[in-house]
Amino acid sequence: MITIKNKYLWMVLIALLPLLPLHAQHRIARKAKAKAATEQKAKTLNQIFKVNDYWQKHHTPEATAFWNVAAYHTGNMEVCKWLTQELSSNKKLSAKRRKLLTDKLNAYLAYSLRWAEHNQWKGATEADTAKWLYKKYGEDQQHVLFGDWQICFQTYIDLYNMFQVQQGSKGQTLTKMEISSPDLMTARAKEVMGYVVSHSAHDYWWWADALYMVMPVMMKMYKLTGDVRYLDKLYDNICYSDSIMLDKETGLYFRDGKYIYPMHKTNSGKKDFWARGDGWVLAGLAKVLQDMPKSYRHYNFFLKKYQRLALAVAKIQQPEGYWTRSMMDPQQAPGPETSGTAFFTYGMEWGVNHGLLNAKTFKPVIRRAQNYLTTVALQSDGSVGYVQPIGERAILGQHVDKDSQADFGVGAFLLAATESLRSQNR
Repeated sequence: MITIKNKYLWMVLIALLPLLPLHAQHRIARKAKAKAATEQKAKTLNQIFKVNDYWQKHHTPEATAFWNVAAYHTGNMEVCKWLTQELSSNKKLSAKRRKLLTDKLNAYLAYSLRWAEHNQWKGATEADTAKWLYKKYGEDQQHVLFGDWQICFQTYIDLYNMFQVQQGSKGQTLTKMEISSPDLMTARAKEVMGYVVSHSAHDYWWWADALYMVMPVMMKMYKLTGDVRYLDKLYDNICYSDSIMLDKETGLYFRDGKYIYPMHKTNSGKKDFWARGDGWVLAGLAKVLQDMPKSYRHYNFFLKKYQRLALAVAKIQQPEGYWTRSMMDPQQAPGPETSGTAFFTYGMEWGVNHGLLNAKTFKPVIRRAQNYLTTVALQSDGSVGYVQPIGERAILGQHVDKDSQADFGVGAFLLAATESLRSQNR
């Protein structure tokens, strides 16, 4: 008797499909599709573990609350959210698999928790509101109102929400967070963002990055407090951003007012849209739409902005799956760039997963991008390469290669990979 090896079984069955009754054909096809989906899901999850384990092994959580580190934690928290959902909803997990996922969840949560506690659940620490600044770039502790010091609140609020679920479960919980002062977790976020919505200024977001740093914070504060002023202030601020950075012709964003065309051009005279800058915006809008009530009076404003931006981005993807640092002029800084590509991938895949972007149009774009991220950007040791260093534009001659790594690049990779898992679950 000839034994068919398991790895060839489905290939043989599919070849025999035309000889089988129709109902049997459908059953075999469904099983083959489910098997392929299960294998892809396991592959994607292993890549997430590989990347996150590598990063956490090589970088202490006792680090600054400033934007670059905080952006990593937004990716780490998305992984934690997915693991929590998977453990809660997938009843087919084996005991061994359940233990692995639970251990990963608690290790990743502990990492972000140590980071938050190290920073005392704060961004910039200045206590005197009269000294709070935001109109110019600043890494000092007085720049409390500067968005790069506010992105940390995204993770603090996520941790707080997960802790509240843990406390409400009466011991029947997946997570094992130990918090001595739960109110402290959101106290500074409430103080700072409460100040923002209580004052008339609406010119806080003068650079594109801020739309990822702060827009999701406003949404989380709205969900935390129920105060509609957070939605209204979000709208007022992005309208200001649009007035100085939005290119009306394309729907893309310039990084800030210095790069408006034709005042600024690439070396060949083209509009200079920075990939990571527009990546921040698209990912930020996706996060806004996740939490914004459809009944909110400006919901359609955000939806249309998101859809237009996503389509503009999709049209200028490189054939290899990535976006160049200067999106419309690849020669300004040739070659792949991972952080912008990953933020775009996350932003578009979230939209397809939730029916806000056309799957036929965007799935091929997403597939090419995910292929780049997992076969070129992802290295064999778990590091993520081809990340442009901290900056604000495409720089002619700047070298970016497989060893070019950064915390925010890893965070972006984790966002894209986790959203891919959600796609595979659907």
